[in-house]
Parts: sequence; C-alpha cells; structure tokens
Amino acid sequence: MTEFLQFTLGGISFGMIYAAIGLSLVLIWRGTRILNYSQGAMAMLTTYIALTVITRTGSYWVGFFTALAAGLVLGALIERLVIRPVENKPPLNAVVVTIGLLVFLEGIAGIFYGGQYRSFPTAFSVTGLHAGSVPLGISRNDLFRYTSAGLRLRAAAFNAFAARLLGVRVGRVLTLGWALAGLIGALAGLLVSPNTFLYPSSMDSIFVLGFTAAVIGGLDSPVGAIVGGLILGVTLNYAGGYLGSNLVPLFGLAALITVLMIRPSGLFSASHSRQV
Repeated sequence: MTEFLQFTLGGISFGMIYAAIGLSLVLIWRGTRILNYSQGAMAMLTTYIALTVITRTGSYWVGFFTALAAGLVLGALIERLVIRPVENKPPLNAVVVTIGLLVFLEGIAGIFYGGQYRSFPTAFSVTGLHAGSVPLGISRNDLFRYTSAGLRLRAAAFNAFAARLLGVRVGRVLTLGWALAGLIGALAGLLVSPNTFLYPSSMDSIFVLGFTAAVIGGLDSPVGAIVGGLILGVTLNYAGGYLGSNLVPLFGLAALITVLMIRPSGLFSASHSRQV
C-alpha cells in the first residue's frame, strides 16, 4: 500500500510536467494549427538561462522568473519572425520550420553552454515527506510543481478573416498564444531539470511525453492536456515502479498508439457536425 501511494504521488508530480508541455502545445495548436516540434528545445534554452542567472546572482528565484520572462519573449519572437511567414503556407512548411528550429536551438545551446551534463538546483528541499511514519515518496520540491483570450485564439485559428471582421486583432492574439506557450514550456523545464541533468537535448524525451499527454486529452482541449498528463504520469510511474524502468518508454508509446487507434481526436475532443 505504501508503494502504491508513493508511485501515485510521484506519478502526479511528473504528470504535471507532462501536462505543462502538453498545454503549451495545445495553446499553439489552437491558435495556429501548427504543432511546435521545437517546444522542448525552447524550454531547454530558457532553463539554461535560468541556470546562468542563478549561478551569477546566487538566487534561485531571480533565475526562475528570468526564465519565465525569457520564455514569454522567446515565444513571441519566434511567432513574429519565424512562424508568421509560413502560417498561410502548406502545413508541411510549418513542420519543417519547427523541426529546423529544434535543431537550431539545440545547436545554439551546445555552442554557448557545451554538451556536458549539468545539475540544476531545486527551489525547496528534496528531503522526502512523511505522513506519520509512512514515507510519501515526494518532497517539498515535488509539491512545488503542483478566459476570453482562449476564445479569441480559437476564433483566430478557425477563421482568421471572420475574426478580423469581429474586431479581433489576429496577429496580436497569435503572438500572445506563442508567448504564453513559451512561458509554460519554460516552467516545465524549470520543474523537470532538478530531477534530470540539463544538456542541449535533455527536453526531447519530455517533449514526446508532453505531446502524448496532449494527444490523449485532445489537441483542442487545455483541460484534456492536463488530465492527459496526469493519466500518463501516474501510468508510467506504476509501470516503472512495478515492472521496471526500462519499460517506461514502451508504455508511453503504447499509450499514444492506443489513443490514436481508439479515439484519434483525444478523450476530451468534442464531436463536430458540418452544416450545409
């Protein structure tokens, strides 16, 4: 029973990280119908920025908020300078651009910070918490993990021309969506890095699991991304705890394939009827 409780709480902790990445993908997808393959690299880069600030100032919180601000600015700049020129082009153009951006950001990180593994500090103590004499398997740092704008994003995504007629400034709204996605991705990077090592491709596997969470919940559903992340986090923690950590990637892939086969649009997608 104690192991079950520990695996559950640990799964919820990691699930919230997957949910954050999933939510950042959903924000961009709803706004632009683009799947941002560089989301993990953006989170990695802002985490490096946080580590640099923490090292120079000695303050975790200065680095934390600097990374969030960097994520916000990075997301906005990428939408304005990189994504906007291909928004109305064939979908494959955006796919190639975001994959290219992934390679570029990881290359930049390698040039400026090197390829060696680096540890990242925690916000709070990593000493395990107890309920009486029962260890919970999580720490205070794990607990730390725990609108009209959205409507405008959907309007801009599904019919930009009509949205402009209704007074929605589509360009600004889409930039806001990318900026918020950058901020949420930066938060995910800050939360996961204390439990892993930081290096240029350190967020690639987290991105895959975040994408899986978004698919489970439905790429149009922010709530679905959060629920999908929690489901995935708990399931993978059970698999790793009871069956062995080597099977965790296999279970993640199995979850993605199962959802795509049974309900490709996600668990929280709404069925749409076409009117003629």
